[in-house]
Amino acid sequence: MTTPTKTATLTLNDQTYDLPVLTPTLGPDVLDIRKLYAQADVFTFDPGFTSTAACESAITYIDGDKGELLHRGYPIEQLAAESSYIEVCYLLLYGELPTAEQLADFRGRVSRHTMVHEQMHYFFRGFRRDAHPMATMVGVVGAMSAFYHDSTDINDPWQREVASIRMIAKLPTIAAMAYKYSVGQPFVYPKNSLDYAGNFLHMCFAVPAEEYVVNPILAKALDRIMMLHADHEQNASTSTVRLAGSSGANPFACIAAGIACLWGPAHGGANQACLEMLREIGTVDRIPEYIAKAKDKNSGFRLMGFGHRVYKNFDPRAKVLKESADEVLELLGIHNNPTLQVAKELERIALQDEYFISKKLYPNVDFYSGIILDAMGFPTSMFTPIFAISRTVGWIAQWKEMIAEHNQKIGRPRQLYVGEPMRNYVGVAKR
Repeated sequence: MTTPTKTATLTLNDQTYDLPVLTPTLGPDVLDIRKLYAQADVFTFDPGFTSTAACESAITYIDGDKGELLHRGYPIEQLAAESSYIEVCYLLLYGELPTAEQLADFRGRVSRHTMVHEQMHYFFRGFRRDAHPMATMVGVVGAMSAFYHDSTDINDPWQREVASIRMIAKLPTIAAMAYKYSVGQPFVYPKNSLDYAGNFLHMCFAVPAEEYVVNPILAKALDRIMMLHADHEQNASTSTVRLAGSSGANPFACIAAGIACLWGPAHGGANQACLEMLREIGTVDRIPEYIAKAKDKNSGFRLMGFGHRVYKNFDPRAKVLKESADEVLELLGIHNNPTLQVAKELERIALQDEYFISKKLYPNVDFYSGIILDAMGFPTSMFTPIFAISRTVGWIAQWKEMIAEHNQKIGRPRQLYVGEPMRNYVGVAKR
């Protein structure tokens, strides 16, 4: 627990109240208002919780003004250049980078849990063929507690560990099955000789009729996408997982809640919305029209994939992913695709136009991830499921951290009530 280093004084109705000030390792000081309601009979009002710290965490730190993203203190740029998704998973879960032996053991444990219970195949058949893969994932992940009820006791550290490994291992399999089901192809079983990203590509694109060889450049690009999306502090879906977990819900239910929240176009669906916008623009000659609309405050239009709510300078993940985007497009020889031509021209304008520069509307991670996934052959409906796979480890790490808190309480936000005051009921005949 953070120890107060100083106090701030609040004056209200001629009364003064001393509020402890907590100092984090990094970031601004935090006013501790936990006793404010009991002492002063007032709440704070903070729609969207943009100025409220709801928890203590040692996992991820973001400085939006500087464009910094740290996992357990390590800059995302260094991890993306030197590490792998599985190694970052270990780092997020256990707090330190693994030794070679620890990494091999962790990778082996994940590999041995990639298959799903065979009866889950029948569960998929209850969905319509045209169901969105995210809808399928919400249902199937939520139902995992029915198939793996031996790892639902949140008070048992070993069961928490088993559930964590199972979800990291099985989410790619479930997502690939959702995709295969939506396109009418047979499920492809995981292949544990492949790495994490390569295995997912194999399950999505292999068919029993012929051999599928995973391209290492594509696998590396997907691994990097997963790594860059692994955790992002207290965003909407992570907060949802923590809120669900605060009630004592089983881990599978909590992650299903996170997936449902991630589905929103303002969150995990942003890269899909970005690609759909590029397709709406259609051709390079129409870009000036959309640039003008973006600059017009009254148009109601905004360019998807540019700027970020947290990053007020640049998205550090976007810098890394731009390199992967260039590598993938070069590998696949995609130069004449109209959508990608629009994307490249928009990128050029955003990096040079004074309007975008002054407002710091740089291309963000959603812009580049959508381009890469589209080039790989994924339909837009699979963009958010891939995000969910990536973010699962962050959700689990945050959930486990919350469970371990000695003073953990069920989440219960307050409200500013603006409805009718108390009034008496009137019978229907007298209304």
